[in-house]
Amino acid sequence: MDIKGRSVVVGVCGGIAAYKVVEVVSRLKKMGAEVDVIMTANAQKFVAPLTFRSLSHRPVVTDMFSDPEYWDIKHVSLAQKADLFIVAPATANIIGKLAAGIADDMLSTTLVATKAPVLIVPAMNHDMYSNAVVQRNIETLKELGYIFMEPDTGRMAEGSSGKGRLPEPSAIVEKAVSILKPARDLEGIRMIVTAGPTRENIDPVRYISNYSSGKMGYAVAQAAHERGADVLLISGPVELEGPDGVRLIRTSTAEEMEEAVLGNFENCDMVIMAAAVADYRPAEVSGTKIKKNDDEMVLRLRKNPDILKKLGTIKGNRTLVGFSAETDNLAENAAKKLESKNLDMIVANDVTMEGAGFGTDTNIVRMIKRDGTVVVLPLMSKLSVAHRILDEVRGMAAGSGQGSGNGQ
Repeated sequence: MDIKGRSVVVGVCGGIAAYKVVEVVSRLKKMGAEVDVIMTANAQKFVAPLTFRSLSHRPVVTDMFSDPEYWDIKHVSLAQKADLFIVAPATANIIGKLAAGIADDMLSTTLVATKAPVLIVPAMNHDMYSNAVVQRNIETLKELGYIFMEPDTGRMAEGSSGKGRLPEPSAIVEKAVSILKPARDLEGIRMIVTAGPTRENIDPVRYISNYSSGKMGYAVAQAAHERGADVLLISGPVELEGPDGVRLIRTSTAEEMEEAVLGNFENCDMVIMAAAVADYRPAEVSGTKIKKNDDEMVLRLRKNPDILKKLGTIKGNRTLVGFSAETDNLAENAAKKLESKNLDMIVANDVTMEGAGFGTDTNIVRMIKRDGTVVVLPLMSKLSVAHRILDEVRGMAAGSGQGSGNGQ
């Protein structure tokens, strides 16, 4: 997306992830943004200021008291010119300073002075990130209107694993672009999005489920909200926080999800069913833990309600989108599902492909419409895929006159 002429100030703090912010600055510059970089003293121990200066084609600010390039008060001029302020990697230190209103270096002073949206991208050791004081400071800043990106989970620089990695540069840039230039083309649309797996109990300690992480559905809900839709996210059990500004109903079983969807269906214009609903549930659920006795145990299963098919029979002129996770015959199986469930579009992916399986932050999909149109997408972040899905869905909604309360 073109953000030519938009002013972005990037504050770089002292963390090993500072090297990733080099690519963030490069991408923003290539998209036409005017980028100014402020580095803390500790950040300069990880990346040389010359690196950012070479990419941004602008002086890098490192000292409150250095001679200015032009006669101005640098922290005030940068604060005023910014259309967006990004802090990445945001350390526990800068988060704590902001929460307390401390302004004792160039970065913190400029942040306190700006009225621009501030996107904070934390990156730190996972124990530091989960510390109660850090989490309190984050919540304080969220309440004040600061925008946060959740850190990724994975292997840390010191060798341990956990939540605290800086998100990929492409994801940071996508978020920045959505703040700078949001496409509000779904205003007036009331949307239900489902996400995640369902759990079907066997006994109090065991259940049947699948590998769905819910990331794709949550990305759709986030993207739809950013584009102005009134979004209700109905989620199975996942380890994800609900997107800001999105109403969230948490469910566990297929029957619970069915009740939540049908209970809100009448007041929506569009449903995007990204949830991986279990096809079967145990016919009998034991009230106590089943003890291990024989070499084999027979588990009788009963078919779960087909929520998507039921919606297809009552959808009226609502737009209905389904998902199809396959391991073979992708196009054929997805097309059959599209027809049998009376969908307007189906989003299909082969979960055996690298980058398209469960739990990843990327996806490779093809979108098949009722009129036979097929749109094939390459490997993309799930948020990018979500926006491309909404691009297609928006066209269908416009054609049916939705968004004005005519859900029936």
